[in-house]
Amino acid sequence: MSVSTTIHLSEFALAVAKGLGDPTQKKIPPRYFYDDLGSALFEAITLLAEYGLTRADERVLRRFAAELPALGTHVSSVAELGSGSGRKTEMILRALADMNPQLTYRPIDVSQAALNICQSELSGICRIEPVCADWSDGLKYVSQRREVNSPLLLLFLGSSIGNIDREEIDEFLTGLRSSLRSGDLMLIGADLVKDRELMLAAYDDPTGVTAAFNLNLLGRMNRELDAQFDLRSFAHEVRWNQDARRIEMHLLSCRQQTVPVGALDASFEFQAGETIWTESSHKFTIEEFEDFAHASGFTQLANWVDDAWPFAEVLWEAG
Repeated sequence: MSVSTTIHLSEFALAVAKGLGDPTQKKIPPRYFYDDLGSALFEAITLLAEYGLTRADERVLRRFAAELPALGTHVSSVAELGSGSGRKTEMILRALADMNPQLTYRPIDVSQAALNICQSELSGICRIEPVCADWSDGLKYVSQRREVNSPLLLLFLGSSIGNIDREEIDEFLTGLRSSLRSGDLMLIGADLVKDRELMLAAYDDPTGVTAAFNLNLLGRMNRELDAQFDLRSFAHEVRWNQDARRIEMHLLSCRQQTVPVGALDASFEFQAGETIWTESSHKFTIEEFEDFAHASGFTQLANWVDDAWPFAEVLWEAG
């Protein structure tokens, strides 16, 4: 399935108008990082030495995949929110395909380029049916076309849940639950609280890849919304908010400037030192996920935690 580019542009434009017009704190939702260039830059971030999260995620997923036969997870359909290229999912698909040769994998992502890679690299394992859409629309599409008599395994990996405001997580998870059936399974990745300097380095690498990823959001506004951001007049900034237990990424205006956005027929004022808040990456404790599960209609079945880089995968069942 492909969602109309016009719809994506209008949603993006609306988010930019609302976010840059906020008088208290300019803010753009992090889902707009992921155009084709942003998705490619994020794939590069996952390879950085400082970004231990992805390697921890892969180690934990390997343990999960090895335990699938013992868990009795005989699903015929797997869906993944924000799949990207699906690289990390391969070991899970191989384990499940051994148990069910009719397995179907439906990766959901806004990047058609990432989905093309996913289909090319994983099609030898099982049937791949890519869904080019945002998380909510994609899961609704999958729920309408899934197999009738077998549980669905929904994957939400890589600590993407950390990009959602903490106070909105229960509502978000309840929304996912509404698209699932009783007995469906959900595997969620979550980065755990750890040493402050270790967390900051993961979002501010010395090679500048994460900075390019962040600044590409301005580039996307230039390309798609006829904005006139001078990327050299903004800087990548990372903060640790101890009270909220989150890493924050910002784009800091290096000078006073006015930026026109042609698609909105509007201009936005920036003071020197003013920021656009582009991402929150919340860090969790394993105990929080018991509460999230109960609040949103799930039961927590198991969890796996990496020893080298505190990161967890939790397995839930829809009640």
